[in-house]
Amino acid sequence: MKVLHVDDEPDIREIAQMALELDPAFEVESAESAAVALEKIERMHPSVILLDVMMPGMDGPEMFRILRARPETAGIPVVFMTAAAQKHMIEDLRSLGAAGVISKPFDPMSLADDLKEVMSAQA
Repeated sequence: MKVLHVDDEPDIREIAQMALELDPAFEVESAESAAVALEKIERMHPSVILLDVMMPGMDGPEMFRILRARPETAGIPVVFMTAAAQKHMIEDLRSLGAAGVISKPFDPMSLADDLKEVMSAQA
């Protein structure tokens, strides 16, 4: 499964990539911004996008709306990652059409399983 992880924090990107790549089911690329991610998507064709909510420039929900507006990316599942995981925020992200929401800080030891669980619920 090809994962594009988008987060403006270098430490978060590194930990998430290492955590996911411990599972042979995942191939991970990272992007430090929504703009970089939108460029990588065309080349990478990810199976899922793991997307931070709060980023400078373009935030996660704004990038999500762009993805849904483009026919070539409209069907890619998006799982948001957020430190603001209050119930209303999770409901708002799901109402946009998110495949799921993973809270930050996440547990590196269970991140791969958490992502698989969200993806299996989509199948």
